[in-house]
Amino acid sequence: MKSLGRHILVEFHGCSSEVLNDVPCIESSMVGAAKESGATIISSVFHHFSPFGVSGVVVIQESHLAIHTWPEYRYAAVDLFTCGDSVNPWTSYKILKKAFQAEHGSAVEINRGQLDLLEKASMELGELRDEAAQQMVVPKYSRSVWFTDRNENMALSIRHKGDCLFREKSPYQTVEVFDTFEYGKLLAVDKMVMCSEKDEKGYHEMIIHVPMVMQPEVKDVLVVGGGDGGSIREILRYDPVERVTMVEIDDAVVRASKEFLPSLSSAFDHPKLNLIIDDGIEYVKQAPDACFDMIVVDSSDPVGPAEGLFSKSFYQDVYRCLRPGGVMTAQSESPHFNQKAFVELNHCLKDIFNVDSVFCYLAFIPTYPTGMWSFTYCTKGGKHPVADFDRARAQLISKEFGLQYYNSDIHGAAFCLPTFIRTMLDS
Repeated sequence: MKSLGRHILVEFHGCSSEVLNDVPCIESSMVGAAKESGATIISSVFHHFSPFGVSGVVVIQESHLAIHTWPEYRYAAVDLFTCGDSVNPWTSYKILKKAFQAEHGSAVEINRGQLDLLEKASMELGELRDEAAQQMVVPKYSRSVWFTDRNENMALSIRHKGDCLFREKSPYQTVEVFDTFEYGKLLAVDKMVMCSEKDEKGYHEMIIHVPMVMQPEVKDVLVVGGGDGGSIREILRYDPVERVTMVEIDDAVVRASKEFLPSLSSAFDHPKLNLIIDDGIEYVKQAPDACFDMIVVDSSDPVGPAEGLFSKSFYQDVYRCLRPGGVMTAQSESPHFNQKAFVELNHCLKDIFNVDSVFCYLAFIPTYPTGMWSFTYCTKGGKHPVADFDRARAQLISKEFGLQYYNSDIHGAAFCLPTFIRTMLDS
């Protein structure tokens, strides 16, 4: 041995962009490469940076393997550092080049700590060294792999168990499910959190029970979006409901939820449900006048296939499809995180439904940007959500259904808006 360590600086070009943006794939490839090279793995930590890029390190008893990827350039920079002669870093190089589907790889090896240039200090450890050697055990391997929902100014990172349970790139978006330590199973679309098992009740109970408590006579309901199934689960708790039509554009979301989110998807087989895999915008455009008592717009953020669900023409069709006295609720973004979409949608709905028939209300969902999320309640000449509120009915429903977030006090309080939001909406 002529040096203390071998350090290989690697560049991979022409890699698969999809692989370089896939945290579980990269982590498993790096761990596998370390094992095949003869290393003893201690831990791994990997992060995804939305929309593109992964950074991570595999700590080995003999040093480390580190990586950062640029999927948009099909490029990865890798650091392979090993101490002693027991590990061959070139084995890792070959495995990773194949795993990343690189067209070309280049590497430079540097000898670290050349022994000819070093002078070994005399350190007498005596019996302490012998005791340590006798008690030496292989360290337990720990994984720290993170999903990150990030934009240019802020991010939310959630640690998961390392493997992606579901991933499909549909014609519309990339749908993924992760098993997280803190929030249970988590559904993500294009690297954005859609819902998690732990905090989904705040979203689904508030978008559904606020209007349903106000409308005991509801029989025909339309849900646009909502492919995870949480909204229809809450609607179908009500016996007077006769028909629920759900129009979801992406079948991949429905299949992911059915397979991995049973607590949300339990109502997909309900006999009152008519599930249609189609474009909700086109469906509403073709629907007859006054055909629904309630319409729920359970969309994702206003990007990709959901962008049209924030347009004036879409909500004009929604208004037309509602029966007199009917109600519409929609998720209407975060007042902090997406102020422009929040304000524009509110003003759009007031133009269509009338200023006195549009009401913003809030819920708090930890895995959504800033935690504060808004919904909008609109009526077509129907009940005021606070002045006409039946507190006793809300208390009964909350208790009978065993709701986790919604109750009679929350109903009223949700419509009490902070001053900065009132100012925003009045501007």
